[in-house]
Amino acid sequence: MQPSFISPRYVAFEISQDVLFAVWTGHNTHMEKQAPRTSEIGLMLDGPATRINETYRLWKSKGVQIVQPPYDDVFGRTFVVADPDGNLIRVSPVD
Repeated sequence: MQPSFISPRYVAFEISQDVLFAVWTGHNTHMEKQAPRTSEIGLMLDGPATRINETYRLWKSKGVQIVQPPYDDVFGRTFVVADPDGNLIRVSPVD
């Protein structure tokens, strides 16, 4: 998926005609970086379990912070990363 808008701290993706998903880092000096994160953003990928593994290897090679390496769960192959603000992103197959 290609971004519909890119700036140094904000990247947006058009999910459908009426839905936009954006990832950004506010670098807010008031945000507690060590605060526990109790929710996850889900990113679901089409394709076989090997696509999950390939995405993991690619992201790891780019220095993405890995929280949990790939493993098999009830919904399939999955892994978890953190964005620069510590928010959790779970990558898994499409339901």
